Amino acid sequence: MTAAGSGPAVASPPEPSPRAASRGWFTALLRRLHFFAGLLVGPFLLVAALSGALYAITPTLENVLYPHELTAESTAPAVPLADQVRAAESYVGSGATPVAVRPAPEPGATTRVMFADDTLPESTTRAIFVDPATTAIRGDLPAYGTSGALPLRHWISDLHRSLHLGDVGRWYSELAASWLGIVALAGLGLWIGRFVRSRRGRRDLLRPNRRHTGYRRLSGWHSAVGIWVVVGALFFSATGITWSTFAGAHVSDLRTLVGEGTPALTTTIDGAAPTGGEHSHHGGHSATGPASDPATFDAVWAVARGVNVNSGDLEIRPPATEGKAWVVQEIHRSFPTEVDAVAIDASTMRVTDRVDFADFPLLAKLSRWGVDLHMGTMFGLANQLVLFLLAVGIAALVVLGYAMWWKRRPTGGTAAAPARGVLRHAPWWGTGAVVVAAVAIGLVLPLVGYTLAVFVVIDAVLGWRGRRSAARGR
Repeated sequence: MTAAGSGPAVASPPEPSPRAASRGWFTALLRRLHFFAGLLVGPFLLVAALSGALYAITPTLENVLYPHELTAESTAPAVPLADQVRAAESYVGSGATPVAVRPAPEPGATTRVMFADDTLPESTTRAIFVDPATTAIRGDLPAYGTSGALPLRHWISDLHRSLHLGDVGRWYSELAASWLGIVALAGLGLWIGRFVRSRRGRRDLLRPNRRHTGYRRLSGWHSAVGIWVVVGALFFSATGITWSTFAGAHVSDLRTLVGEGTPALTTTIDGAAPTGGEHSHHGGHSATGPASDPATFDAVWAVARGVNVNSGDLEIRPPATEGKAWVVQEIHRSFPTEVDAVAIDASTMRVTDRVDFADFPLLAKLSRWGVDLHMGTMFGLANQLVLFLLAVGIAALVVLGYAMWWKRRPTGGTAAAPARGVLRHAPWWGTGAVVVAAVAIGLVLPLVGYTLAVFVVIDAVLGWRGRRSAARGR
């Protein structure tokens, strides 16, 4: 967020006096951390930011690109859900039965009847779009997970999450999310330090000074843009980590340990183990299920409306195996959040379990809200535009950071990277605190721990080689 020096391949500047170094060891540590972390993980942050900016506006793009599938020709009252399901089954043929149905949430919208399809990727269903008033088929598209993402949104989502490289590709997004918060906090610390020290130039830290040129102009833009997007960067980091592969599992385990996990709906009719769990917003639907009477969709929906399902945005899922209950789940991710769910034994129309968002633990609610904000669904277009601007701002910070480094690349003089050995000037408690913090962060954020360890080793080797070369030159 602020100038941190320049290229790493030149000699360090003269050492400050011991007293000055001991006073400024923490600032020097932040400068070195911000500089090298930004330099090394910048490409990952840039890709994540640009793909995230695209993803932020995909909910609106879906409405523009798929109007035929998402809108009905008629706004007349809907026919029974059973008739809509039968129309979709007839269209698909081969005795297919739905794995889920999403009734039209409002007049003029279509109903989605979703079928398993072995030719589609995991967690993807074949969605048949039905006019709820006429039962005319309006479209046939693959839809991903419980978000119901259509092809464009799913493609951009997969790019943002894994670069289309599968599970291995998810390491990139976890690395970016994990380091983003650290780089942002280090930059914020440097910005605060400059703000406190500078009385006349404080305005330049909030908006760039157009009279500056060269490196000072780049640094001014980096500082000013950084302070305006830092809260968003920390938000992206925190919410991105919650559904990452390694750190996300640690967060889920910790929430469960302290009794703040997301409640799961029990679908076993005899009251056995629950289904679902953390981060189920990325899950899919079962590929198999018993043949269902389409009229049952109307019946269980009617029961659910009398329990806790009040939203028009909902999904009805038949059981995947015998001995399981039907599930009616609200999927309204805009504010106010509506994600209540109820399990129903279709043979008796008895409610076997229910989950109410109002009863969620605080951290579970915060997780739900954080995910919905991150995905741009909580506050509609305004949410998406804010996410887009924040993501573009983060991408700009990365580009500005590299431009600053290039301006002061190894050419001698003051073009030096932040000096090594800052902890040598720290008090014992400062060194201990840094070591403890690094170990703790590495345990919670494994990819940060691994990459930090590699960096420390490489830095130590380069420092040793530099001292050896200097000794030979004497």
